[in-house]
Amino acid sequence: MTGTLALTVGLAVLIGISLGLLGGGGSILAVPLLVYVADLPAKEAIATSLLVVGVTSAVGVLPHARAHRVRWRTGLVFGLAGMTGAYAGGRLAAYVPAAVLLTGFALMMLATAVAMIRGRRDTGDRPVPHELAVPRVILDGIVVGLVTGLVGAGGGFLVVPALALLGGLPMPVAVGTSLVVIAMKSFAGLAGYLSTVGIDWGLAAAVTAAAVVGSLAGGRLAGRIPEAVLRRAFGWFVVVMGVFVLAQQLPAGLRTNPALWIALGIAVAAAVTVTASGGRTPGGRGRRQRSRNAGVV
Repeated sequence: MTGTLALTVGLAVLIGISLGLLGGGGSILAVPLLVYVADLPAKEAIATSLLVVGVTSAVGVLPHARAHRVRWRTGLVFGLAGMTGAYAGGRLAAYVPAAVLLTGFALMMLATAVAMIRGRRDTGDRPVPHELAVPRVILDGIVVGLVTGLVGAGGGFLVVPALALLGGLPMPVAVGTSLVVIAMKSFAGLAGYLSTVGIDWGLAAAVTAAAVVGSLAGGRLAGRIPEAVLRRAFGWFVVVMGVFVLAQQLPAGLRTNPALWIALGIAVAAAVTVTASGGRTPGGRGRRQRSRNAGVV
């Protein structure tokens, strides 16, 4: 038991590093860690992950706030809307079988991994908004919050794309603002879970402390690793984790069938091919060429 606890706490540092570097990924790492390493039941693992990620995000937002990388109105409105959805999702989770929750969690991992690997669309010369429109923020917040509370995932990996891809905020600002939202939604989702699920507070405190240390380390590393390289590498890591969690929900006979793993290998190879060719379309070459020529007189 002591060895398992030490391994869980050691790996929990990765949760904080992910939040510090990318503004997301905490629950995507925390739930498999707590289920498959700490051997917690699925619903207890999800509830514990919400506590860990909530505290770690609240600590992680401080350096971003000092660097003026937080849009407070957008973050607070998004967070309040997200808290409503997250609390409802946490209460709804009591009526959903654990296998269904983990399957939904795995599918969420795969969907967000694809978004990370593909990256942001070219926004051209579109002006960067200081704050986003309130109705849009409320709608996005409720939807993202519902997913977060229900499956314990989708915090930063849904909030950051919502703020950066759809809202047009610069990536560093989207990351800083997302931590405000993640903290608020995580605590609301946890409140929903606590009505039906208990938590091992000693384990939760140890994992949270390790994650906070990791978030501080991640903040220091954030400016030293190219964002695109880090985002894509982490995206593929999440793909592997998502496939693993999804496979664990299959019947034992199907899980050991070689045909399944051959099919998954073909699917991953096809995804790699599509992703690798995504940046080499004729239109993409034309845009890059025009960009280079723009500086030539």
